[in-house]
Amino acid sequence: MNLTRSGKFAALDPTAEEPLYRQIYHRFRRAISSGVLKPGDRIPSARALAKELGLARGTIEVAYSLLAAEGYVQARGQAGTVVTPGLKLPAPAPAVARTISEHPQAVALNPESILPFQMGLPALDAFPRKIWARLGARCARAIQAADLAYPSAQGSQALRDEIAAYLQVSRGIACPPSQIFITSGYRQTLALIVRALLKAEDRVWLEDPGYPPTRELLRHSRIHTVPVPVDQDGLVVPRGLKSAPRAKAAVVTPAHQSPLCVSLSLPRRLALLDWASRASSWIIEDDYDGEYRYVSRPLPALKSLDRDGRVLYAGTFSKVLFPGIRLAYLVVPENLVERFLQISHVFSGGTPALTQAIVTAFITEGHFGRHIQRMRKLYNDRRNATASGLSAVLGAHMRIAPQPGGMHLVLPLERRLSDTSLAQRMRSHGLYAQALTDWSSEKRPVPSLLLNFTNVDSQSTAEKLARRILKLV
Repeated sequence: MNLTRSGKFAALDPTAEEPLYRQIYHRFRRAISSGVLKPGDRIPSARALAKELGLARGTIEVAYSLLAAEGYVQARGQAGTVVTPGLKLPAPAPAVARTISEHPQAVALNPESILPFQMGLPALDAFPRKIWARLGARCARAIQAADLAYPSAQGSQALRDEIAAYLQVSRGIACPPSQIFITSGYRQTLALIVRALLKAEDRVWLEDPGYPPTRELLRHSRIHTVPVPVDQDGLVVPRGLKSAPRAKAAVVTPAHQSPLCVSLSLPRRLALLDWASRASSWIIEDDYDGEYRYVSRPLPALKSLDRDGRVLYAGTFSKVLFPGIRLAYLVVPENLVERFLQISHVFSGGTPALTQAIVTAFITEGHFGRHIQRMRKLYNDRRNATASGLSAVLGAHMRIAPQPGGMHLVLPLERRLSDTSLAQRMRSHGLYAQALTDWSSEKRPVPSLLLNFTNVDSQSTAEKLARRILKLV
């Protein structure tokens, strides 16, 4: 940790043979040599550090004198003492290899920079940043002392009121705010459900192919996942009944199946609800981008058909606003509210009150609804432009699967190309892609690329990017 920014210095050992001033000297020297403290960084004044450590100021000054004599630091008068600018240090020793390596799929799903075709990103260039900044400044100025306390584990009442009204109108879900829980994203939503309703060794249906983080989170919770295939009508419920009729839950993406973008048909929805009711099982509806349907109006949520209280509805602001907001919500059946309150108080620290206040104002003043309408039109245009541009250049190697909505394209590959190796080559050359094969745990799907189109601004841009892909095919 950078000592100049943390303001904290770990306790020294007064019983050690090494004098206290030498302990201080060695700690600063290690911090500088390892790069934790960089050339030009300011270090605490002798007076401030002496007060923090409860030592005589002279002890600190002796340590600083040794550091200065060896060229590690320089006194700058009123500007304080800094690590010597331009200090040349030997290259650090190679880091010991990690005993636990990062999962390559996890890294691929969350790259550290924004790349063309990157999955999960809305149109960042079209987000109304000025409006957001104005609302943020206003909410910050309005902060009262009570707003600085710990936030509610369930979420702010005002935001839950707005979400309840929005879901009633746009998704057909009738629920009071008391059934809504604010979370820090889909992963926390799913973790909350697991802690509240599931236990180790339970079996859960998952769509195959399906969203990899869902599978990983359940696996780490020691829950057995049952892959259930998906066809043009969505989850094949009879296959789930055959594989695990007494499964405790099913995780589904009915609006736009992730990643194939097909919609769960009405007969399948009714069959799924019937199974959950008869088996006393739960349905977790992940409605990550249900607002974005282009062939007709958005479909009502599966939750809107739930008459027996078996569906838990998971929504998010990541796709309609931006992922960095880390804000989502969960609608639970009425009889589970108390159970989820107990779990939330134990495991959830709540989400920042200021962020919730800004989102509330964004919805209340009508910006949220207008933004969704604009994005629906924009995404339809960008989807068509991206599909046309990719087809013009790559038509001999891949085609574009038809789909009713969503934020990405599915491109089945021709000539027995490997989607995994091509996606890896694209990422290594500054282009983002996901391989459909990596989203399947059992079934071998047609090798296909998953490419997001929301940040491709024109057909000409799509053609330029396609020519870069063509060199890698």
